[in-house]
Amino acid sequence: MIRSRLYIKIYLTVLTSLALVVVIIGTMAYVGRFDGESNFADRLNHFVSVMLMEGKDQPERAEMVDRLADALGADIALYDKQGKFLLGAGAWKREPMQMPSQKSSDRLRDFRATLADGTLVKLRLEPPRPPRFNLIFSILAIAAATAVAAYPAVRHLTRRLDLLRLGVEKWGQGDLTARATVIGKDEIATVARAFNEAANRVEALVNSQKSLLANASHELRSPLARLRMACEIFQHNPSDSMRQEIDKNLAELDELVEEILMKSRLGSNQPIATDQIVDLLALAAEEASLVDASIDGDSVTIRGNERYLRRMIRNLLQNAARHGKPPIDVYLSVTGGNVCLTVRDHGNGLKSHEVERIFEPFYRPEGRSEAAGGWGLGLALVAEIARLHHGRAYYSQPEDGGALFCVELPVEATAA
Repeated sequence: MIRSRLYIKIYLTVLTSLALVVVIIGTMAYVGRFDGESNFADRLNHFVSVMLMEGKDQPERAEMVDRLADALGADIALYDKQGKFLLGAGAWKREPMQMPSQKSSDRLRDFRATLADGTLVKLRLEPPRPPRFNLIFSILAIAAATAVAAYPAVRHLTRRLDLLRLGVEKWGQGDLTARATVIGKDEIATVARAFNEAANRVEALVNSQKSLLANASHELRSPLARLRMACEIFQHNPSDSMRQEIDKNLAELDELVEEILMKSRLGSNQPIATDQIVDLLALAAEEASLVDASIDGDSVTIRGNERYLRRMIRNLLQNAARHGKPPIDVYLSVTGGNVCLTVRDHGNGLKSHEVERIFEPFYRPEGRSEAAGGWGLGLALVAEIARLHHGRAYYSQPEDGGALFCVELPVEATAA
């Protein structure tokens, strides 16, 4: 809407102030013109009547007319009751044939006075100019009126800018919960809303990184402690079993660090290429062979990121191997332009209250010991990789027991 635009408000404020100036100047000029000239005409009429009062003979009146013309700098002409020219002074020394027309730039004015004996006196002269003090007072009055009229609009705009500045400064000082006050629907309100949305995203990102760092530090302690103990034992009693334990802990650390880095990149809004041609069935078969899982289904090729898709399938299979029971089945099917990848195990499945949080990072089910571990970042990465490819991941509980995880991806997935 036009009234919600900031530049329109400022422009209308300027136009209103200019209109107010014009009205004030016009009013003062109009009133001053008529009042000034009316008062001057009255005084001039009285003055002429006194100076040229009746009883003076013709020579005396002519001399007085000449003196008045010199004193006032005016042109004067006298007429009798019948309109006959009697005498004159100045440019009207002789009878004027007609009153000369005034030019627009001429400051001369015509005045008339009637003597007691009916004699008509016509004068043409320049009225006195108003004193300089009146001009200064008029300018000050106009400036004051304009300032008073413009103040409410200007203050309304600057007050909202101050509120926006305070919110930004408070947020910049480290209070990530601070937000700008949104008032109205113009550009200032749009900037405030945009800042609040950006602050929400930054706060969510910072909180996510803090949570990731805290949980990752906690998860790293267990394999590090086991690795330290295995190294100490290996120094005193080298054996193949201890070497295997060291290799196992190192592999676990390497996998956890890789997942942390991948999770951090997925959460940082950095562009990730998803334009590679990936044979999903072949990729799933390679990962299934590592955990002795069976695989079946349709051969399908999708567009995506092979590294992230491989990590997604690997995490689903490792989750089934760690927390479920064999056999583990992998199945691919294509329905309505979407490919569905399912991974099923035959363990105890999940409780109903755990299903809602199964894709949270480092979620540990109730009653599970620290030694047994939680879900870590595996399933959280599965959900984020699915969203990266415009798909979704969800859990389903089969009727005959076990756990079933499904990832739906569009066959023609493009970059997120």
